[in-house]
Amino acid sequence: MSKIRFIPTALKGLFIVEPQPFRDCRGSFARVFCKEEFRAVGLTKEIIQANHSITVAKGGVRGMHYQNPPYAEAKVIKCLRGKVFDVAVDIRAGSPTFLQWVGVELSAQKGNAVYIPEGFAHGFQTLEENSEMLYMHTQAYTPAYEGAIRYNDPKVKIEWPLPIGDVSDRDKNHPLLGEDFKGIRL
Repeated sequence: MSKIRFIPTALKGLFIVEPQPFRDCRGSFARVFCKEEFRAVGLTKEIIQANHSITVAKGGVRGMHYQNPPYAEAKVIKCLRGKVFDVAVDIRAGSPTFLQWVGVELSAQKGNAVYIPEGFAHGFQTLEENSEMLYMHTQAYTPAYEGAIRYNDPKVKIEWPLPIGDVSDRDKNHPLLGEDFKGIRL
């Protein structure tokens, strides 16, 4: 049976997820989620919502979104078609890696994913046209507890691999982080 490999990143609790496919004459089979295997890396809450997005243009950016406690959410993000540069920013108050980010190339071809624990902002840039993403969340979307960091905030300095293409008006207009932003307490 297929297992999942978790590769730690420079940000504690954030993992690249690599399914270990079984291959035969029919093609391949891979486990992309197992409650017990994810529990071992810190996902103790139930996945309760799944979302799907398609971003048409190469270079488009979505993010950087999060939810504040008590609706903070962990996410498992997977690219179903195309390729993206997926980014998570540590916004945990008091974290030694506060406002540091990690970018991971996710693609349908690789079949990889990323596990993002509570306390991170998330977004991505499409590296190919018509990229499709699947997001699995531990909380339902709760607009009153939503937060965001602007994709080009100078305090975070995300190094997007392509020139910025399409960005929603909403994501363009998130306020820049002020000196008063100390992160979220979980």
